Amino acid sequence: MGTLVFFLFFCLLAVVLVASAIGLNYLEAQRKKQVKGTLEVVEGTTAARTMETEILNTPQEENILLRLTANLSLWADWELMIQQAGLDWTAAQLAAAILIAGLAGFAIGWKVTILMFPVLSAPAMAFILGSVPFLYVRWKRSQRFALFEEQFPEALDFLARAMRAGHAFSVCLEMLGAESPDPVGLEFRTLFNEQNLGAPLEVCFANLIRRIPLSDVRFFVSAVMLQKRTGGNLSEILSRLSYIIRERFQLRGQVKASSAHGRLTALVLVAMPIVLMVALMVVAPDYLKSMARDSDGKWLILAAVAAQVVGFYVIRRIVHIKI
Repeated sequence: MGTLVFFLFFCLLAVVLVASAIGLNYLEAQRKKQVKGTLEVVEGTTAARTMETEILNTPQEENILLRLTANLSLWADWELMIQQAGLDWTAAQLAAAILIAGLAGFAIGWKVTILMFPVLSAPAMAFILGSVPFLYVRWKRSQRFALFEEQFPEALDFLARAMRAGHAFSVCLEMLGAESPDPVGLEFRTLFNEQNLGAPLEVCFANLIRRIPLSDVRFFVSAVMLQKRTGGNLSEILSRLSYIIRERFQLRGQVKASSAHGRLTALVLVAMPIVLMVALMVVAPDYLKSMARDSDGKWLILAAVAAQVVGFYVIRRIVHIKI
């Protein structure tokens, strides 16, 4: 009976966490879609991008798996995430890695009971190991975005200096792509190649925002498109934008230094119960089993897990300050 209660509880907890993650991702996707729609209305890129998608995305009829999953939003999101991470994987390879890691975790969890019972340990280990490839891609994506943000002010200064020297904007993009290190160099080389092959500048910028969905890149694109329509000194605009980005980085560093104690405290408070539970399972496995068999102990375990989740959410909201 205790095993069944624990299994049902962890299944319910997993469903709640997955539903919460899906809900947050859906709200974020809706917000991005609304912003993108606004930009498309202003820039008039919807028709051009649709035509470009139909030309470039040739369906691979020989691959049954790709044909079956071509219309899935999750598959497209994974492809975009891998591209943003700078990896040469495919969504099929990522799915295969997740499946293999999940099966390996299930087998390990069935043999090594870290959660009192194999029926609980196997799904838990399958979820932990199965999420490793996905989390790796997300980590590489975050690292690449952070490096891009670090290099972006220098890229804007380069464009401003090249334009003051009398070069055309397209020539400046070519020079920036050739002279800058990756990932800035790679993204601007892609931008220049798309424009050089005949794509409208609006479509090229929309693809850049899709590959690098950072606020700084959106500011840069907005500044260039506004200058294209209304005129003005673009080199001066880019210099000021570079200055603003550097000031924001300095402010972000000050905020991180001020909140370092809170983030470290959050890490310790979240990790301590998990570490203690694993240690008790190794040192005294019957201790938690006897608590799980007790009718009141089950509710105490349920309350502890719920309080842990709520506490983690509250602490994260406190220490995570957006700049």
